[in-house]
Amino acid sequence: MSPTSPASIRYRVAAFTVALAFVTYLDRVCISKLAGPISADLGLTMQQMGFVFSSFTLAYAIFEVPTARWADRLGARVVLTRIVIWWSVFTIVTAAAFGFWSLVIIRFLFGIGEAGAWPVAARALSRWIPQQERGRVQGIFFTGAHLAGGTTPFVAFILEQYIGWRAVFVVFGCVGFCWAAAWYRWFRDEPREHASVTVVERDYIEANRAGDSPHGTANIWGRILRHPSMFPLCLMYIANTYGFYFIITWLPKYLEVERGFNGALLAALSGLPLLLSIAGDLGGGWATDWATRRFGLRHGRAVIAGVAYLIAGLAMAGAAVVPNPIAAALLIATAIATSMFTLAASWATCVDIGGSNAGVVSAFMNTSGQIGGIVGPSLVPWLVNGHGGWPVSIAIMSALYLIAAACWLFIDARRKL
Repeated sequence: MSPTSPASIRYRVAAFTVALAFVTYLDRVCISKLAGPISADLGLTMQQMGFVFSSFTLAYAIFEVPTARWADRLGARVVLTRIVIWWSVFTIVTAAAFGFWSLVIIRFLFGIGEAGAWPVAARALSRWIPQQERGRVQGIFFTGAHLAGGTTPFVAFILEQYIGWRAVFVVFGCVGFCWAAAWYRWFRDEPREHASVTVVERDYIEANRAGDSPHGTANIWGRILRHPSMFPLCLMYIANTYGFYFIITWLPKYLEVERGFNGALLAALSGLPLLLSIAGDLGGGWATDWATRRFGLRHGRAVIAGVAYLIAGLAMAGAAVVPNPIAAALLIATAIATSMFTLAASWATCVDIGGSNAGVVSAFMNTSGQIGGIVGPSLVPWLVNGHGGWPVSIAIMSALYLIAAACWLFIDARRKL
């Protein structure tokens, strides 16, 4: 079998991680579309729902780095299996919520379970995917996530009409168990451990993986904190996560209250940013691999991501001031999709820098990004209730994207950990 054959085992590993990304967003996004019936049933205010959203992200941030570090030691096979089973259980348990505090606690526990999922997936890809293919594979990975994120609002809207919001969580939670069973049975942490990998493919992967740290795990925390690219990499990712959490928490409310949409059109426009992000994911993955081959590793990652964030910032600024509701919805969708164009470069940079410690480096970036996910869902209700309103909420995202664009001037994927 040729190492570039479509039937190569490394591509099946990538397919498994794409399915993982799909399931994570299926379970994570559904609560935003169901926020209306949940609030009505449990008697929650907009501010209380904001705290519910933030409780998930807080737990996710606290346990992200420890979980990724665990995976760097034990491997992605066992750790990802535990992660998916845990979060699937608490997705189902969400159906049993009976008030504000019960929902906060359940979502916090859900966040503990899901913490580390993407860095651990990055760890798996770092062992299986050669450096020259990482951008495309990371782009395809995020395609799975955003396909789920884009379709979940509409699916949840339809299911809720027939079975109620509680049963929707039960249905979505069951999907993860199927993935976990298949992953644990089939996946192996190293290509040489998998019975179906040919010698040709194994040697090809190991010869082109690049980036393994010559220092192993020695003084890993100090080396991460001293690395000159880590601070701008972490600061940059706050913008991406802030924008993402806005669209999976408050975008439906914004489109309904501020822009006057409802029903099926509201559900469709709520999912549009992540559906458009599919093109951003694939395009960004292809672009960073092409630019890396053409201009080198640093510019291949930094220029692609920096320009994309600049465009996202300008589009979001337009959405804050444009009077036409359709134009505002399309500009927001364009800004989000363009920000997602950066994901392949961002996560590939973590793998490039981290090598055998890719999981924990990715977790540092992703954990820092969760600051946006913790602050945003609770900040938006405060802004809307008399402190600038919806336009200021949109303008903040524009400013964050422009700051993220500037961060890429200081990120160098060539410098290993």
